[in-house]
Amino acid sequence: MEALIDAMNDPDFGAEPVLVLSDTPDAVALRKAHRKNVPTSVVDHRNYRHDRRSFDRKINEALVEANADVVCLAGFMRILGEEFVRNWENRVLNIHPSLLPDYRGLDTHRRAIIDGREQAGCTVHLVTVELDAGPIVGQTAVPILPGDTPDSLAARVAKVEHRLYPTVLKNFIRALQRNP
Repeated sequence: MEALIDAMNDPDFGAEPVLVLSDTPDAVALRKAHRKNVPTSVVDHRNYRHDRRSFDRKINEALVEANADVVCLAGFMRILGEEFVRNWENRVLNIHPSLLPDYRGLDTHRRAIIDGREQAGCTVHLVTVELDAGPIVGQTAVPILPGDTPDSLAARVAKVEHRLYPTVLKNFIRALQRNP
């Protein structure tokens, strides 16, 4: 999230951050957004444990009120419902810590190490109803080194995520501007 906000400070980026939304009131991202003068909103998932559709609708309302055109998921660990995904079709990006289609879901680094893979990495993809299955917009590979742990691999992958996501978003925004 912070890498995206920082990248958008460049006037040539073609977009500006209009909202940082969290499902957790004490998220570090909210404090970082405040320091960067980006508006924030919280839709606390705990208030919607038995009403997923209302949770998604509240998120949608916040995004519409902020005049968002594109949604970038970064550390948002909730699966968005079908209605939300359809409302924002082809306008929600997510970054995932694996080289999709391998290792959808959680615990990606541990799974790649256990499987003896030579590479891990990250993927930016469009969000669809099926988890981590949307069209791939960008990927970067990272070697898995001898002695790597899930934490050491995650740290190296995070560094490339911070470069990949802003680059992909910038290109995505430019493509949208050419083909609204």
